[in-house]
Amino acid sequence: MIRLVNVCFLIILIGCDSKSEQMKYPDTKKDFIQESVFGEKIDDPYRWLEDFSSVEALAWVKKQNELTDSLIANNYQKKIKADLEDVWITSDISIPIRRGNKTFYYLDDGIQQQSIFMMKQCDNCQPKILIDPNKFSEDGTVSLSDISVSPNGEYLAYSISDGGSDWRTWKVLEIDTEKTTDDLIEWSKFSYATWESDSSGFYYQKYNKPEEALSDINRSPQLFFHKLGDKQEDDVLIYEDRQNPDYSWSISVPEKGSYRILSIGEGTDERNFLSISLDKDLNFIPLIDEFKATYRFIGGNEDTLWFFSNLDAPNGKILSLKIENLNFKWSEVISEKKFPISGASIAGDKIIINYLVDTISKVEFYDLNGNFLEQLSFEGKGTLAGFSGKLGNEVSYFEFSNFTSPQRIFELDLNTLEYKLYWETIIKGLKVENYESNLNFYKSKDGTDIPIHIAHKKGLEISSETPVLLYGYGGFNISILPYFSKTFYMWIKSGGVLAVANLRGGGEYGDSWHKSGMLLNKQNVFDDFAFAAKHLHSEGIGSPDTTASLGRSNGGLLVAATMLQYPDLFKVAIPQVGVLDMLRFHKFTIGWAWESDYGEPEKQEDFLNLLSYSPYHNIEKDVCYPTTLITTSSRDDRVVPSHSYKFAARLQELQGCSNPILLRVESRAGHGAGTSKDKQIDEIADIFGYALNVIKEK
Repeated sequence: MIRLVNVCFLIILIGCDSKSEQMKYPDTKKDFIQESVFGEKIDDPYRWLEDFSSVEALAWVKKQNELTDSLIANNYQKKIKADLEDVWITSDISIPIRRGNKTFYYLDDGIQQQSIFMMKQCDNCQPKILIDPNKFSEDGTVSLSDISVSPNGEYLAYSISDGGSDWRTWKVLEIDTEKTTDDLIEWSKFSYATWESDSSGFYYQKYNKPEEALSDINRSPQLFFHKLGDKQEDDVLIYEDRQNPDYSWSISVPEKGSYRILSIGEGTDERNFLSISLDKDLNFIPLIDEFKATYRFIGGNEDTLWFFSNLDAPNGKILSLKIENLNFKWSEVISEKKFPISGASIAGDKIIINYLVDTISKVEFYDLNGNFLEQLSFEGKGTLAGFSGKLGNEVSYFEFSNFTSPQRIFELDLNTLEYKLYWETIIKGLKVENYESNLNFYKSKDGTDIPIHIAHKKGLEISSETPVLLYGYGGFNISILPYFSKTFYMWIKSGGVLAVANLRGGGEYGDSWHKSGMLLNKQNVFDDFAFAAKHLHSEGIGSPDTTASLGRSNGGLLVAATMLQYPDLFKVAIPQVGVLDMLRFHKFTIGWAWESDYGEPEKQEDFLNLLSYSPYHNIEKDVCYPTTLITTSSRDDRVVPSHSYKFAARLQELQGCSNPILLRVESRAGHGAGTSKDKQIDEIADIFGYALNVIKEK
């Protein structure tokens, strides 16, 4: 039963210290909504903010932004913004891809709002611009998302995102003439363009057009094939399953042979079904018909397909599938090892395996039969990424970086396995030798050893007064590895210590590490994060008065849940685009897909577990919570902004002291991808400038 009564109130918070000043917030409507779920009474006074595009909600957001703008400006913010605008003007490229003699990559010159897509016709040719997304819109908020070059190198399928939305519009460019064809694909989401081997067209996933694009639930996707030159309404439906609306599809096309591999997944669960078609009619035969393990296609020829799998191997292994007529034979090619596989690819005639050794990359080369060839000899300690390619390639590319070393890209000779520097990113004013990053371990609440990376200026006098930024994620089997970012660099450049904890729930130690931080084990993640702060403080690295916590998306949940459970550990908390209402996350866009990691709110055991840590539902009255800067975007259609709106409203209402609770809402941006340069700089300057001001002016 639901009871609804409208009440308007002016939130006036009086600090628990009698000397503290009153903090006034905008008028916020409060409804009386109470539901009984599995015997628990659930109050939801700010549900009206779930209609986040309504006139009423937008007016409320405007007032919240005005309050935040009035409090967030300070000298640290101005200095960081000036530094960022200077540092950002740096040429940087993505890891290149090869199609024949052509090389493709993104170029970010640090001046324009969006990276441009480049091509070199040959090794010695001058690069040319293929697509300049800065021409898509005047303010740079329409971005180039995914790209896919056809096997013959003649066509480029590319997708466009409007204002950060996950919805994609696909177009096709004829590369040699640089003309856009009439091909147009709309209402595609969470999809790549997978080309047919003859470059006649590509496969893609789409959803039905929603009534409300930014909030409607996305279910029952369809897999289509688009033939070049056809209208979208003429595209061929390859696969759908209306009986299982939560299934999604991807298709893989080996370089040789007529086989097509269909992968069927559910939500964000990486376990999948696997089917194969032996002819061009795409009549699929089931190979794997239960959600027991992950099978990820990495390459194939006329009679053999190779897959990464974690079947009975939490750290991963490589399997081959031999095909003779209608006979299929699975074999283990590379067995599971002590350390997990973070990446696997086939390029040239090599299987390339990227292992994680305590979060540090180690790359090994094998032949196609799984015989060890050699280990990549590389001196730096950090993250190696790339190594993509196809069976016939002679060259591949990889990248190296860590928290203090900007990206360097290398060209790898797949015959000799020797490499040479292809590109080096130079950051103005940065001398790598003036910074250091160290890997340590600490014990979590239950005694588990957790890795933590600590980076700062060399010679920095670290004490309990030093500003510390603690960053984490802890979910969805995603590993947070050492990498260079201008965001983190700006913190350590400003004299702070960066600490990145590799929490359970990620993939740093394979599938078992993920499972120990998901579903009913999710509390481990929050404890890991809190005990990271305790470890730092016990080592004299900052203190509760100088530590800021930061996380995005699932990391936003992490920051919010931990600050509520351990409010005395942090001076500032910055949950960004967070999943904050754990009882209703599944009711918007793609939120239902996260049930594989969080649990199902409609099931009692999962519901009670989610209720135990849901940030929106665990704010206590008269507790003094850290100064909190909640950030989101008005067009985020992955983690809809109502999560942040509702959390901010309730936290402002119940805050037990004068520590400000602020909400920063970006317009014309989404969950993060494709955000324009100026908006990125403004956000970093705002959050770091505000955090440093709160810490240093305490």
